[in-house]
Amino acid sequence: MAATYDFIEPRVIARLKNLNMHARLPMVGSVTGMHRSPHRGSSLEFAEYRKYVPGDDTRRLDWRAYGRSDRFYIKEFEADTNLRLCLIVDTSGSMNYARGGVSKLQFARQIAGTLAYLAAWQGDAIGLYCAGKTFQRQITPKRSAAHLRVILDSLATSTATGETGLVAALHEAAERIRQRALVVILSDLFVEPKELSGAFQHLRFRKHDVVVFHLLEQAEIQFDFDRPMRFVDLEGGPAVLADPSLVAVEYRQAVASYLSDLKTVVRDANVDYQRLSLEQHYGDVLAKFLLARMPKRK
Repeated sequence: MAATYDFIEPRVIARLKNLNMHARLPMVGSVTGMHRSPHRGSSLEFAEYRKYVPGDDTRRLDWRAYGRSDRFYIKEFEADTNLRLCLIVDTSGSMNYARGGVSKLQFARQIAGTLAYLAAWQGDAIGLYCAGKTFQRQITPKRSAAHLRVILDSLATSTATGETGLVAALHEAAERIRQRALVVILSDLFVEPKELSGAFQHLRFRKHDVVVFHLLEQAEIQFDFDRPMRFVDLEGGPAVLADPSLVAVEYRQAVASYLSDLKTVVRDANVDYQRLSLEQHYGDVLAKFLLARMPKRK
């Protein structure tokens, strides 16, 4: 039976199609595309002058510069290439947390699936890594309509279960994704920030442009419960019966400390950090994200 893509909405795709996805860093692709490359090429955007050396194409000599300086200079231009979009979706048990009928995993599917569709639309390669305690799925980036269907099928059939292994998964992804990529992580980040720091720095050392969509509900921050409750660990730990009035202050202090440490970690690693709530519409989230990445006009 074919998978259904109920997490892809045509009206959202239509709304976002004209907002191209851009990397903040130069990319190394396999074909001509719309993204900056670290190599020089023959696009229309001027990059810099350099001195002529024997063997250079004389058609690229700037004769005006020669007239001003009596020296030969070559005009260098930016090369344009395609992008590799690598989606890392947390599939640990805590991603089953739901609000209003939408779970964190379903919200992650909506964002990842829409980004995959948009990347394919603009000719970019897409890869997917589903990370529970270990990688449940590893699909290396490729460019084709058939490959997009493989990505969407995998998202549609992914399940959230077991303990988190996000930190180890990010380190492994840093080693497996050989060439520069736009790495998009979708997770509730239930990991110590100091452990995430090493993983983020590893990805940045590999020259990846790293984006984190942090799925964290207001209820998980504010802890606004007014009576004793049984709290279930979705990753398999023991349930806890607690009176919120006795632990709420300490809980909120711990969450505030965690968010402060996380803010420092993402800033030091130059990670594009987006904190999201399930109450938001993913189309609005992506519109804001894509607009913020549009190249600034010079």
